[in-house]
Amino acid sequence: MPRKGFTVKKNWDNPVEHAMPVEARVPAEVRLGSVVVRPATVLAPMAGVTDTVFRRFIRHASLFSRDQGSGVRDQENTRDQRSEIRDRDSATEDVAAAISNTESGCGLIMTEFTSADGLSRMREAKRRRYLTFYDDEHPIGAQLFGSNPQTLAEAARIVEETGFDTVDLNLGCPAKRVVGSNGGSGLLRDLPRIGEIFRAIRKAVTIPFTVKFRMGWNESQIVCVELARMAEAEGLNGLALHARTREQGYSGQAQWNWIAAVKEAVRLPVIGNGDVRTPEDAAAMVAKTGCDAVMIGRAAPANPWIFRQIAEYTATGSYSRPSTEDRYRMIRAYFEMLMAEAEATKDLPRDARLGDPAGKMKQFATWFTHGVPGGAKLRAAIYHAHNGADVLGEVEQFFVSRMAAGESAEPDSEDATQAFPDAALVCD
Repeated sequence: MPRKGFTVKKNWDNPVEHAMPVEARVPAEVRLGSVVVRPATVLAPMAGVTDTVFRRFIRHASLFSRDQGSGVRDQENTRDQRSEIRDRDSATEDVAAAISNTESGCGLIMTEFTSADGLSRMREAKRRRYLTFYDDEHPIGAQLFGSNPQTLAEAARIVEETGFDTVDLNLGCPAKRVVGSNGGSGLLRDLPRIGEIFRAIRKAVTIPFTVKFRMGWNESQIVCVELARMAEAEGLNGLALHARTREQGYSGQAQWNWIAAVKEAVRLPVIGNGDVRTPEDAAAMVAKTGCDAVMIGRAAPANPWIFRQIAEYTATGSYSRPSTEDRYRMIRAYFEMLMAEAEATKDLPRDARLGDPAGKMKQFATWFTHGVPGGAKLRAAIYHAHNGADVLGEVEQFFVSRMAAGESAEPDSEDATQAFPDAALVCD
């Protein structure tokens, strides 16, 4: 059984390896009502992860066009050019540049899951912190959780008025604190209440309305097909199924056969979720289930290039893997974005500020440095840093010394086999 209230595991249980090539590829687009998701890939909503900084970062890391040939940006740079690469202003400008949906390997990004009760009660300043997004994030969906139909409907109206493209209902989170209030996957035991919620939200908003759910409470209570048919009858615009039960949490294998069963049962677009770690996994999910799109959760912070790799694989049949220099630029760019966001929000009311970015940097260090040669040493150094500038200094020192020595990006055997630490785990 999963530990600590079903927090997300950053490693996978005996992951299935899918061979290349496969017959199917991730579709070019999927339509959720009036919103075109192009390509048909979705960043899963993850608490503690998919804030505006990470979402925009993923959009940048996902840049790909068929004409580029290689999906790894600036891989051809020589060591003599690294002084330019290290220019922080340039890196920040690159990351913050406006990116259109058709240029991105990630078609739809989602917010962290947000309490409908909290959203309806919180002050405008705090609401702005939870619902902040920028123009280059479109199309973007906001995910809500709760159990009261009227409260969820009011929260959905706030989401629509704020300018989000879609609103999504969370029926998948297995965390005890969420399930204990009958939210998330807790509602899978009460289909009549889910029907009331569907009707209330659908009546409240005109933007596309989707739902993310699990197979059921446990193996003896599989309700995903019935729930999908209910969603179609109530006028929802799309479904995302995480092919595990609440009891599984994030352990064991995702049961993709249930994604296929849901796809066969309804005409709505079906988004598959669960155990997609690589482009081969994404293509295999489409081939095995017939799903219309693929949603990626914990693989995204571990490998921010995954959406671009999927787009590259779809276009060319192969994909690039990040070099040591790519990893260095990725980590530094994200940390710089955090620092820039903290600076930009420092004069806002406390509830609306990002605050000290060092804590967020330490959280993401567990994701970003997994598989990096000597990554355990870098993580330890980051954890002992006192502020954002110190964290950046440790990253700079670590990677510059390794690039100067010509070390490869292949992980050490010790670091490659080490499971991800349990720090800063999230619920999607």
